[in-house]
Parts: sequence; C-alpha cells; structure tokens
Amino acid sequence: MSFHEMLELWWVVPTGMALLGYGLSLAGLTRAQRAVWVTARIAGVEQPAHGDSRRAGIPVTVAFQDPATGQEFVLPNDGKHGDAIPEAWVGREFEVRYPPGQPHRYRIVLDTVGEKNGRVGPNCTVILLLVGLVIHAAVARGYPWALLGFGSLLTALAAASPDIRTARTRDALLASTVAVPARVVAVTKDVYTDEHGDEILNHGPVLTFTTREGTHVTVLSSAGIPNPDLSLGRELTIHYAPSDLTVHTPDLAADRRDNKKAIATIVIMLIAGPAAVVTGAILL
Repeated sequence: MSFHEMLELWWVVPTGMALLGYGLSLAGLTRAQRAVWVTARIAGVEQPAHGDSRRAGIPVTVAFQDPATGQEFVLPNDGKHGDAIPEAWVGREFEVRYPPGQPHRYRIVLDTVGEKNGRVGPNCTVILLLVGLVIHAAVARGYPWALLGFGSLLTALAAASPDIRTARTRDALLASTVAVPARVVAVTKDVYTDEHGDEILNHGPVLTFTTREGTHVTVLSSAGIPNPDLSLGRELTIHYAPSDLTVHTPDLAADRRDNKKAIATIVIMLIAGPAAVVTGAILL
C-alpha cells in the first residue's frame, strides 16, 4: 500500500476510537460509569488572593458522604479536582465523582450532561471525524461536495446546540433579579502569549455580595466591569436571580444583548446550513 493510499484511510482511527468509546459506554465500562457519583456541598469559602490566577477558581472546602462506608469527608479544593468553581457560597451543592474507595481523588462536575454515560469523548471524536470528512470531500471532490458537507454539519451543530434554550432560560431568570451592593475584593491576573509571542494580560475581578436572604456569595466575574485591572475596592451593584445564584450580572442590559446575539448566531447557522446544502446540490 502506498503512502497516498494510507492517507486515504485516515478516517479509520477516529472511527475506531468512537466505536470503542460507544461500546465501552453501552457496556458500562467507562471511567465515568465506574466512578462513584455523590452530591457534595461547599462547607467553606476562601477569597482568592489579589493577583492570583483565576484558573483554579474560588478556593473552597467540599463536604460529601461516601455511600459505601457512610463516612463524611471534608476536603479542600485547590483547583486540581475537576471543574473550577466561579461562584461559591456555603451550602451550594453540585456533583462529584471519584474511583470506588478513593474519595480523596474526587473531581467536581458542574455540568453533568453527557458525563455520567461516558459519551463525551466519543461524541467529540465524531464531531472531529465529521469535520475531517468535510475537508476530505472538499479536497477530493471539489467545492460542491464541500458545501454539502459543511452545510449538513452546520445544520446539525445548530440543531443540537443548547444555546437558544440556555439564553431563554437565562433571560427568564434575569427578569426576576434582585439588585444588591457588591464589592471587588481582589483582581486575578493571567498571562497569555499570542501567536506573535506578545504577552496578553487578562484581569478578572473577584466580587462579593450578600443576598437579601443573608447568603454571602463570592464570584469570579468575567464581564460587565469596566477597567477590570483598576477595579480593586470598587463598589457596584449586582443583579442576581434568587432561584439560581449562579445567574448574576453587574450590567443587565449588556447581558440581555449577549443573549440576543447567542440566539441570532444559532438562527443564522440554521439558515446558512440548509442554504449551503441546497447550493451544493445544485452545483453537482
């Protein structure tokens, strides 16, 4: 077999990996399916230090009970145990998973969609495979096939995207927000390097506020605060949803505009995808 013929079979490896992943999922043998899943709560919250990286999230102490032994574990989370926590308050609940008999190796999972069945990896592999097939079709058969493939993929991704539902849910929660005073107690700093080798500084304000019910909340803010690098000690107003404290914003109007943009993007994809398919079919 020539090298060119071997390149034609590039799809075999990702296809095999996806099939293996789905097979393990159906058999219940993925790491996520073999793990112990329990509900944990935040037992303590610390304030991120001024100038620290935001990648580790808010330092918290996590408490959960091992169902096998009934033992209660109260363990620190230093950002190395799964998802970083961007909003923290004592009593907040989320799920954690760990290998059986090894609760100290717990991992926080804030979004469990697709996680428990172990299909996140195979699903990502399938998406990459489809992208590769579209590129292959463009190279091997010309742009009409590329339009067919690209349009089909764009339509599928838009149809499967949760962005519209998420934006509408957030809009509904924002309609019930309550305004309370907040304060910037620290500013995180992360340094990135762009493709030209230049350093880019990213600053993230750390906010604290107390709800009307008396819950003290610490937030790693990502948007809505002008000049974040100079915001230490700034007093401002934050709007939060009483039914979901993870929904909050210092700028209601900007948040609603972002939701409209997210919905508009998906609508454009749903229009452009079928249009590309029809165009490709006509050109064949």
